[in-house]
Amino acid sequence: MALKIAVLSQKGGTGKTTAVRHLTEAFRQSGLRVLAVDLDPQGNLSDYFDIEPEAEPTIGDVLGGRATAEEAIHDDVIPANLSLAEAELTLAGKMGRELTLRRALAGVDDAYDVIFIDCPPALGLLTVNALVAADRALISSEAQYFALQGVEQALEVIELARESLNPGLEWLGVLFNIADMRTVHSREAYESLKEHVGDRLLEHSVRQSIAYAESAERAVSIFEHRPDLGSDYLQVAEELLRRLGLDGPRRRIRALMAADA
Repeated sequence: MALKIAVLSQKGGTGKTTAVRHLTEAFRQSGLRVLAVDLDPQGNLSDYFDIEPEAEPTIGDVLGGRATAEEAIHDDVIPANLSLAEAELTLAGKMGRELTLRRALAGVDDAYDVIFIDCPPALGLLTVNALVAADRALISSEAQYFALQGVEQALEVIELARESLNPGLEWLGVLFNIADMRTVHSREAYESLKEHVGDRLLEHSVRQSIAYAESAERAVSIFEHRPDLGSDYLQVAEELLRRLGLDGPRRRIRALMAADA
């Protein structure tokens, strides 16, 4: 059965989709079979994976009952587009609406080791669906003054999902994203988060760089575009694999890191 990880934030601009793109790639490099699910109507993750804009079916079709999750897989990605916003409105009127994604992904459980779910930058019904379907929740936080407020809001939604519909959901941690640790502001934001969430804050952060926008425009991973920056995500992946108890893949990531050193 696939381990499902929902990646969320309470707003856009935290590097969440970039994180899903590169954690998916890093986990694949560790030898794991990984599916990425784009649950954001903007479809940015789909674009980053270079999925054709006209690709069908999409996650909107899956949630609307017009296709199965297996039918909607394109190169190990279930893409999204603006039709997902319509699917969310349709879901709102259905019984058991929060369970729709969980039921859909059950059909591909045996084909993958890990499923990453890129949540929309809002804590609404689509994000709740992701959290009900997930085993773990990873919060993306940018290096800025209101980071703690955003993390607290995301944690409230995680707790709501756990209490009402998914008692097995566990909080995997907080990824500190778009960080320039040379600045006092980023360091203070990091320390503020660490004071409140302790060791839930990942030890490794992801550096801020225009190279991520460049790689997204080219629809290639940072590992291909700027391998030196890719080391950040290898470190984050290694830490996440340790927290997940996936020792074999973790050793393979450590070998990649040693080879790149």
